[in-house]
Amino acid sequence: MYLDSWSIALILVNLLDLFLVLAAARTAFRVLRFWDPNSDASLQITLENETWLASTLVQYGLFFQVVSLVLLVVAADSFSNVLPGAMGATGSLRDNVYGFPLLWLKIAGVFLYGFWILLHHLDIQVESYPLVRIKFAYLFFLLPLLVADTVVEILYIGGLDPEIITSCCGVVFSDSGGAGGGGLMMNTPAILGTVFYSLAALMALLNIVIFLATRKGLPGRPARFIIYGSTIGWLAFGWAALAAIITIFSSYIYSMPYHHCPFCILKPEYHYIGYLIYFTLFPAIFFGIGQALAQVFSRREGLAEISRRFISRSALVSLVSLILFVLTVTTPMLLYLVRGGE
Repeated sequence: MYLDSWSIALILVNLLDLFLVLAAARTAFRVLRFWDPNSDASLQITLENETWLASTLVQYGLFFQVVSLVLLVVAADSFSNVLPGAMGATGSLRDNVYGFPLLWLKIAGVFLYGFWILLHHLDIQVESYPLVRIKFAYLFFLLPLLVADTVVEILYIGGLDPEIITSCCGVVFSDSGGAGGGGLMMNTPAILGTVFYSLAALMALLNIVIFLATRKGLPGRPARFIIYGSTIGWLAFGWAALAAIITIFSSYIYSMPYHHCPFCILKPEYHYIGYLIYFTLFPAIFFGIGQALAQVFSRREGLAEISRRFISRSALVSLVSLILFVLTVTTPMLLYLVRGGE
């Protein structure tokens, strides 16, 4: 499968991103060792110039690594055309033991790589670059993750075997807590639905409170507590949302009670509604958690007002994304029920 066009694209993106990050690692090491914003030495001037180039390389590399999650799902759907038994991305990812771990690695990367881009965004708005050491130290944490992503991806693609019959999504997501469903397929949809809508209402309320608290001034101690505490809420909501998409909402989109695949909703026959679902869910969670990250560094030199503005805008973006996500997944269910479904 290495010669498949999608395989080549996936591997090239990962290898290019890995090259860019490795190229920036030398500058990162020099920054951690020699950076001194109060110095006028030639080494400091050289480092300031290098950090711009290295940061730009890393920023674009990590951005494309975030996009590679979408590329993986589209590629997996394409692979299903040559894998017997696979009827979509689920079957392709199920073809060997590396498929779903690769998917989870890339989902985690959406947030971990995105947080580096967020740190860079905050850092370059202050002349003294108060986060330069932190973001380059964080880069060394991301490097093993990027290597693991690349290795697992190569193993996954190399392990795809058109001679082996794999499972379709109807089998993988049929049993509660099935291995292919990552434990997200629940047999208590009523309880899950209550948890989902309760958490959605709670996170919407917290976003409103944070937006109002940071609109005109720095957040006080209660608001800071809410910002930090909301991180746990967003993690819980992310799990509940994915579980609800698989267990509850997907069936209404398909109008089939036993079809629970979280990938088929990306297909054209369902009007690509899955892209709207995931492109609102992930920004809602990312900008929700990103508020806490910005608050952590708000006391750094020159970042107080910048962090306040970012938290305020993030709360608004997260709130809008959350509302759009809930409306998107709820509408097919309401339409199905109005049209006489049970």
